Amino acid sequence: MGYAPNQWDLLVKRAEASGYSKDLLRQLGLSNQEGTRDFFRDRVMFTIHNLSGKVAAFAGRTMSTDKKIPKYINSPETAVYVKNKILYGAFQARKSIRQKDECILVEGYMDVISLYQAGVENVVASSGTSLTEGQLQLIKRNTSNLKILYDGDPAGIKAALRGLDLALEQDLNVRIALLPEGEDPDSYVQKVGTEAFLEYMDRESKDFILFKTNLLLAETQGDPIKKAGLIKDIVGSISKVPDPIKRSVYLKECSALLEVSEPALVAESNKLIGKTLRKQAEKEAREPGSASDTGRSFPNPEMLVPDPEWEKPEKPISRDDAFQERDIVRLLVQFGDRKMDDGTPVAQLILSDIEDLIEAFDAQLYARVVRDCYQRLLDGKLPDKDFFMSHESKAVSSLAVDLLTSPWDMSPNWEEKWGYPLQNQPMPDLNIDADMHYVVDMFKLRKLKKMCDVINPARIKEAFAAGEDEKAMNYMRVQVKIQEVRNEIARRRNLTVLP
Repeated sequence: MGYAPNQWDLLVKRAEASGYSKDLLRQLGLSNQEGTRDFFRDRVMFTIHNLSGKVAAFAGRTMSTDKKIPKYINSPETAVYVKNKILYGAFQARKSIRQKDECILVEGYMDVISLYQAGVENVVASSGTSLTEGQLQLIKRNTSNLKILYDGDPAGIKAALRGLDLALEQDLNVRIALLPEGEDPDSYVQKVGTEAFLEYMDRESKDFILFKTNLLLAETQGDPIKKAGLIKDIVGSISKVPDPIKRSVYLKECSALLEVSEPALVAESNKLIGKTLRKQAEKEAREPGSASDTGRSFPNPEMLVPDPEWEKPEKPISRDDAFQERDIVRLLVQFGDRKMDDGTPVAQLILSDIEDLIEAFDAQLYARVVRDCYQRLLDGKLPDKDFFMSHESKAVSSLAVDLLTSPWDMSPNWEEKWGYPLQNQPMPDLNIDADMHYVVDMFKLRKLKKMCDVINPARIKEAFAAGEDEKAMNYMRVQVKIQEVRNEIARRRNLTVLP
């Protein structure tokens, strides 16, 4: 800590006398734009270090009682200080965080200093701002366990909730503890001592589901509309969790706490995850060759580079194309290792049938699943559910969870209400053969139609006009072959294909 005296230009004059230029002082936010006045005056100063221990910025707390003066001011962002990528105390706390495998997050600078002096060294502060992805990634480098410790007043509670979803997206194990009302970490550790303080944190810290549910549930008593909103809010947070097993456990807890059926929560969670994955697939389709994984890179990005002969479209793929590709992936994930009557695995039957079209998948996520499945077969292994659930790509594992946890059930109305048992429609897992052939046929039909659109009469005409007769004849032979295969599938499915 330090102090900036209540003088207009003390730092400016001292810096100039030491050989520092006014331009540098302006760039670092230590003076006004004219370089004539100090930026920090009459304030207690806190030094902010980067992860290598170098001074990156300052924060100043006013010594004035004037309510019109900001309590804290920080250095502006500069080339060496990006606020959303720095945590106060991170450099000093890094070793302790790794040793204890836990990071304690508080709000203020004094909270960090008081706790550190009391022997609680694995502590950092968000410096009074909402948590950012960059700050959480700093924590993730050293531990996966985050304990958020905020004041027990309404502002502290809201601050705790604001950073929650971002922390969950980073796959951090989040627990939250609120101090008694009227206390902050600085005052409380001085009041009760280090040992009692640590005991309180261990006793009062709650898993985020319990914390958020208990906190908000009291506000919904007797109001079903508010309760429905609460459920959506909590399931929205759960859907951010990348780990499918943890997500499943949270949904089970939420079901018991809110007295809502687990399948309903699973369905809502899957809907939200599906929406996120669709947006990701559309983004990947717009950016060919990108291995984007919602901000993360695939461990093996070269798997996603498209074959030059099949350039991915610059615009999002159509809903129908995405549906057909997803349907292929659904069968591979749900039944890939299932063996048919002749002992051939479903994945082998599908992939051998569409082998020539494997590189024609437009959605990068679905292409990743198909290629990895194909490679696994080449390696002499079956693509079972565990392979997809524990996949190195979080996008693939999330997709697998979505496909595997979306339950199907026949409506009971026919038998219970009308007395007519449904006899001619087997459950999907008992109808794999018919389902597989239908899905593959519809997938082929769409891809063949797109190939026909590429090799169209206009293109053939252009080749003839350019004197490239051999090329034009090749186009025609390919087009005829494609149309023959397309028409055969259409006849088999009793469909009419327009020319």
